[in-house]
Amino acid sequence: MWTSLCLLFVACIVTVSSEGRVERVVKSPQGPVRGFKENEDDIFIFYGIPYATAPTGPQKFNAPYPPSAWLQTFDAVDKGVICPQYKEDWMENKNMQENCLIANVYVPDTNKKKLPVVVYVHGGAFIRGYLDFAVPKNLVKTKEIIAVTFNYRLGAHGFLCLGTDDIPGNAGLKDQIALLRWVNKNIASYGGNPEDVTLAGYSAGSASVDLLMLSPSAMGLFNKVIPESGANVAPFTIQLDPIENAKSYAKSVGFEGVDDFYALENFYKTASHDVLTEKVFLNKTDNTFIFTPCIERKVGSDSVLTDSPYNILKRGKYKKIPLLYGLAKMEGLFRLPLFEVWKDKMNENFADFLPADLTFKTEDEKEGVIKQIKKFYFNDKAVSGNNILSYIDYFTDTIFAFPIIRAAKLHAEAGHDKVYLYEYDYVDESMPVIPYTNNVRGADHCSQTLAVMDGSGWFNANETNLSKEYLNVKNLLRDIWSNFIITGNPVPPGSTLPKWPGVEASGSPHMLLGSTVELRGALLQDRMAFWSSIYEKHYRLPVPPPPPPHTEL
Repeated sequence: MWTSLCLLFVACIVTVSSEGRVERVVKSPQGPVRGFKENEDDIFIFYGIPYATAPTGPQKFNAPYPPSAWLQTFDAVDKGVICPQYKEDWMENKNMQENCLIANVYVPDTNKKKLPVVVYVHGGAFIRGYLDFAVPKNLVKTKEIIAVTFNYRLGAHGFLCLGTDDIPGNAGLKDQIALLRWVNKNIASYGGNPEDVTLAGYSAGSASVDLLMLSPSAMGLFNKVIPESGANVAPFTIQLDPIENAKSYAKSVGFEGVDDFYALENFYKTASHDVLTEKVFLNKTDNTFIFTPCIERKVGSDSVLTDSPYNILKRGKYKKIPLLYGLAKMEGLFRLPLFEVWKDKMNENFADFLPADLTFKTEDEKEGVIKQIKKFYFNDKAVSGNNILSYIDYFTDTIFAFPIIRAAKLHAEAGHDKVYLYEYDYVDESMPVIPYTNNVRGADHCSQTLAVMDGSGWFNANETNLSKEYLNVKNLLRDIWSNFIITGNPVPPGSTLPKWPGVEASGSPHMLLGSTVELRGALLQDRMAFWSSIYEKHYRLPVPPPPPPHTEL
């Protein structure tokens, strides 16, 4: 039934506008949509298509409503719409508004139909960013793939979680699922295959797609996943104490009645988006951000996550689809700008820098683990410029590497044999040298995303001045990503690259990606074994918010 309906909407019209721009009009279920070919690119871009409607007022934390439809042709041009968030310099030309749930569709100039689709979820710690934080034009220029990017609600708007009817939590993840449903219904109009969708994301977007893979609400909406530098079991991914986080933010903007739960709920329901974006919590020392996904207490038809990712992976009760999973070699460079301040704070009270998802029965137990960490990473010396690489390794491992490798192993233990694990290590000579080192550079957080994508306000899109070696690396990663999007295998039969088996419960093998491509054994084996021994004893599972006072379950 749906296949026959899709065929009705594939027809498109290509013309030249009065301004000399080549345009394409597609007939979608929402109505006709006009996109344009940008002069320097052999692709059509459809900007700012509404995929859902964000609720406003007291209902602003609920799941999104259906999108608008139209009879007249919708001109899909870039209006710079982004979701409410903390204001930064790069937003000068952006249009921040609550009804921000829009998508961009990148379509190659080809008559091919039923092309594989990749949907990218942007990063930004769940509190900032927008649909084209990174742009996928080069993936689309192959004429083999259609790409979709989109906005979703951020910060309190997207991830406040009180467990009530009006603020159940995970509005931002529900936006992401709404986008996937929009793709399922509409993408055939643009030449895509709704039954061949790869869900990809970087940083917080990586954690998002890793969560959606485990959610029954998203099942069947995609058939491959690419999480880049983020995992569903990372300490920043799931709120450990959503009520306390809600209280902390309310206090930070001047609301004092946080101990009255219903007053707290009413504060958020009536607060303006300016108040809800006034503060940003990017530099918490315990590897968390304040508003992130949560385990939902109230279970309903639109619930996204009702158990911890760890429990779901351990049970193996999820749909096992191909997974291209990995990280950059020095993800911890993410925390380098804070080094001069944090090194002193770490020496004063290292306990503040323990991952939030560790718990201890006694202070002596906690101090024992701190001693182990200081010995393992810093050889019992003070954190200083002399061991700055150990500082970077510590944050690489606790925020990104251990959670990613831990999740990959849990997949393997659950019988999932199509999890392809990689480490990206390429560093161009134009990158800055790490302070206090002898000419050491490192692959920073999401460096593989920068290699695959083209750029935006987040990073420079101009590739004309890049070294020949870096351009070769970018082409290599784009080929691997394209292979996976098209076939579900990063190195399909007939490739000149080394054969790439799925990771096993031992953590082996993984592929090293950079100026060379090399299949290796277990990734960061000693460092991962160290953290495994700690998490086996001290892991704190996230839980849903408790019932409000004086109410029944």
